[in-house]
Amino acid sequence: MAQSGVSLHGPYLETWSALLTQIQSYLEGGAAHPARSVVLLPYAQLVPLAIRMWAERFPNGFAPHFETTRSWAARVGMFTPGPSDIAFDHGRDLLTATSLLEGAGLGARRGLLSGPLVEQAMQLAPLAASVPSALRQDWAAQAYAALPEIPSGPLALEAAVARIAIAWAATSDYATDVLFESRVARDMDALLVVNGLQPDELTSSLVDHFADRALVVTPDSGAAQGAISLHAARDGEDEAQRAAACVLQHIGAGRVPVALVAGDRMLTRRISALLVAKGVRLRDETGWKLSTTYAAAQLMSALRACAHHASTDAVIDWLKLSPAFAVLESTAVQALEKDLRRGAVRDWASAIGMPDHGPLMTSIEALRQTMRHPRRLPDWLAGMQALLEAAGLWQAWAADAAGESVIAALGLHESRQVELQAWPAAQRNMSLSEFTAWASAALEAVNFKPLAQADAQVVILPMSQLLCRLFPALVLPGADEQRLPAAPEPPGSWSTAQRTAMRLPTRELLEGAQREAWRIALQTPAADILWRHSDDSGEPLLPSPLVQALRLRGAGDEGRDPRQTRVVPTQPVYAPQPRGDALPAMPLSASSYDMLRTCPYRFFALRQLGLQDEGELDVDVDKRDFGNWVHLTLNLFHVALKADPAADRVALLDAVALKATQNLGLDEGEFLPFGVGWPGLRDGYLKWLADHEATGAVFDVAEADAKATLGILQLRGRLDRVDRLPDGSPLVVDYKTEALKRTTDRLKAGNEDTQLPFYALLSGADSPRAAYVNVSEREGTSSHEPPDLLLLAQQLYEGMESDIGRISQGEPLLALGEGAVCEWCEVRGMCRKDFWSGE
Repeated sequence: MAQSGVSLHGPYLETWSALLTQIQSYLEGGAAHPARSVVLLPYAQLVPLAIRMWAERFPNGFAPHFETTRSWAARVGMFTPGPSDIAFDHGRDLLTATSLLEGAGLGARRGLLSGPLVEQAMQLAPLAASVPSALRQDWAAQAYAALPEIPSGPLALEAAVARIAIAWAATSDYATDVLFESRVARDMDALLVVNGLQPDELTSSLVDHFADRALVVTPDSGAAQGAISLHAARDGEDEAQRAAACVLQHIGAGRVPVALVAGDRMLTRRISALLVAKGVRLRDETGWKLSTTYAAAQLMSALRACAHHASTDAVIDWLKLSPAFAVLESTAVQALEKDLRRGAVRDWASAIGMPDHGPLMTSIEALRQTMRHPRRLPDWLAGMQALLEAAGLWQAWAADAAGESVIAALGLHESRQVELQAWPAAQRNMSLSEFTAWASAALEAVNFKPLAQADAQVVILPMSQLLCRLFPALVLPGADEQRLPAAPEPPGSWSTAQRTAMRLPTRELLEGAQREAWRIALQTPAADILWRHSDDSGEPLLPSPLVQALRLRGAGDEGRDPRQTRVVPTQPVYAPQPRGDALPAMPLSASSYDMLRTCPYRFFALRQLGLQDEGELDVDVDKRDFGNWVHLTLNLFHVALKADPAADRVALLDAVALKATQNLGLDEGEFLPFGVGWPGLRDGYLKWLADHEATGAVFDVAEADAKATLGILQLRGRLDRVDRLPDGSPLVVDYKTEALKRTTDRLKAGNEDTQLPFYALLSGADSPRAAYVNVSEREGTSSHEPPDLLLLAQQLYEGMESDIGRISQGEPLLALGEGAVCEWCEVRGMCRKDFWSGE
């Protein structure tokens, strides 16, 4: 009776001994042959344990059939769901729910109601299945009577869904219906039911059905509490690390297998990851949502990429997750992504015509087109399989358990597609968006359980399945008020009266089961209970009421942190001082030199090393996009106005504004908050332009590339606009869409401002002129020209010459770590400013 060489707690042996003795006595007393008798256990994990226990206690003779209701039904009969039956297959049941809603006149709301309908039907199906099919309509009548009359207000849909769910559950056939057939009674001498932590309606009905040969057995779990250690953690990560350390401590002491109670999926996954990193062998009996697996992410990325309005981010994501593209065309995909990011192309429709990536675009579009048109579900599944094969995913899933689970959950096997060809609920045409929503919901509803490792050292299980399990140690994380309430919230929206009428679990029943499971957990020889003081949002958390009651009784000891303390030698981190003399520093732009002045290290990283951030593809429209839009709109306006000076300026400006929106690929809905202020900005700019032209200034060119060589300096830049003054000299104009105060502060900064003096040098004029034109919808448009531009330009030139000379001589490019620039600097992680040691 030992596991992995560890002696188990005596009371566990006594529980099983008493249980099996009671079963054997009943069989002998009733002259029931063990081979013709069934012992129903509350959950499947107890079946192999019970078989082993019986073989050890009664090595000679026959053994009864240790079963669950599901395995018993599968042994005595075969079941295939009918066209409208609840199949307990979420993907199939969603389609059946859609058909039922259409039959009830609610087809227009199927997208909204099919999910809740399946959810409610899943809650009612076990109750309907617990009643013999001949009496199922009586159960339905009782359930209907518990519902209020269908209201005409906002609750009308909820009431309709509840009634459809009851009718669906009551008219379905179930795999366990075979257990009520007379032939099962003829082949069975005795039925023994081992009670779980809460009543099961089906087993109760079977006991009533076989009353002359049935016995209910309740395991005696009255063992004393083991050694309990209580651990209060700071937050979720601290709790996960400490729980993993507790598990490792038990393994090191030989107390295996360790029971790891799964009450919170995310917390359990984090603990599992920490244990796997240490080489611990796991058996996960709870699993996690199939939708969170890598295979599901690959499939959903393919569907999102095939959408008509797919974003470039979605398509690139699909290409990177598809072996066919990732391996065969990785260089081409990288080049495409680089160009898309540089051009800030958000929508894939805008990227299709990019000429430099023709072959790759052609192959991508050929695959996307196969998933474009509406079709029936079997045809969607065939198309999905072909798409997965073309992308190299189907072949990769052959050796992936999660991939096989995805194929099974969606019915992508050809045999399932053939089966669906004749299924009425699968004949309705679905759009790609409907199919994508259906696939997502189907994957979300399936639980994926990885293959158990041999001789597992840790078993992950829910607390309710500790009954009659033999574990020398237990670790229970998540014992706070949210994750381990004393009275769990019953699922669904049913009222207490409705729950009672339908025999759904009530809050009182769930509370009793929770407290009993807690009591059994504390009987483990060595138990560690963990909770956190605060949640991820920073909100304070209290221990579970069950933990608080335990502490009030004086039970449990404060657990010692089992993590080992490591002494890490202090290694000071200083500001980096790289040299840039071996790297090119030319040509200089206004922005690059401004970068050099604010932080030399940033200039070294971004300009000399070329570590440019390509930017995100799928981002919200922000103030920067608005500024780019204003620049493009005004440039298009002045070019068009130069070609047609007599044009209506208001109409022309509105027309080019729309063209600029289209050219930049801006979504009109997202851009609406900025577009609201357009009339005020337009009128203010035209008023300023009239006054500006009255001085004799004439538009010359927009977006002009300029280069200049001045001594050792090579300068380059792009000028927003150049006007010609009456004397023929140029006026460089730089648009600003920032707050007016910020523009005026630029001029007050004197030689600290780089942009206009730099443009003056680029212009090559003897008496250069340059101005900021601040364009605002609220404050109007105004120009701001520094009076001493020539002096500022001379000072800027001397400063650039001196700085470039020092760089060429190998002077270190220090990371200054000062000013607002550090708050948004792209290379803050490289200079490690947050880790610098004080002098």
